[in-house]
Amino acid sequence: MKNFLLSLLDWIYKKKCYFCGNSKQSLKMCDKCYDKMNFCNVTVNRQILGANIYACGLYNAELQKLIRGLKYHNQRELAFYQAKFMWEFWQKINLNENFLVVPVPLSKERYKQRKYNHMELVTEEFCKLSGYSYDFELIKRVKNTKPQYNLKRNERMKNLENAFEVTKDTDKPILLIDDICTTGSTFESIIFELNKNSIYNITCLATATVEF
Repeated sequence: MKNFLLSLLDWIYKKKCYFCGNSKQSLKMCDKCYDKMNFCNVTVNRQILGANIYACGLYNAELQKLIRGLKYHNQRELAFYQAKFMWEFWQKINLNENFLVVPVPLSKERYKQRKYNHMELVTEEFCKLSGYSYDFELIKRVKNTKPQYNLKRNERMKNLENAFEVTKDTDKPILLIDDICTTGSTFESIIFELNKNSIYNITCLATATVEF
């Protein structure tokens, strides 16, 4: 009877893959769906104010659903898979520095709405994999900006003007991470603020980019 009840509980609470619904592995993202996500070429995606920007994959299919599930639909367990994808790409770059990982911050208003910063969750998982340390206080978002996705580049830059503030000094190389890099305006605004505070050793890593 005990074994039957344990088996029944395992069946009831068995995790289904968020992407295909398969429960065979009891994972939030099964291996088959994870392997469908393709990496970008291991090269600098673009340069902004002297900082190299890398993008791990293209924003489509499973990678798009992964990012949106974590960001908008409270699928917090997906943070591990996003971090894993980023870490596997990052290892191919082979930069031998002890980076301080800093996620793009949310405004207080956006944080209250979502109850969490998805990129902080990814950062925690990424640092478990990499052994790097992280800092959620180095950069603050002091302006509640509009959503960027419907804005043109010049509108994005205006929207992000004076949106970020650097709160302290550091002499560590910075790895600034975000989920999507489209025009690069968010990275640019933060890099600009870091440079104003004499922080120049900055590398940026986005989970995904759009084709441009």
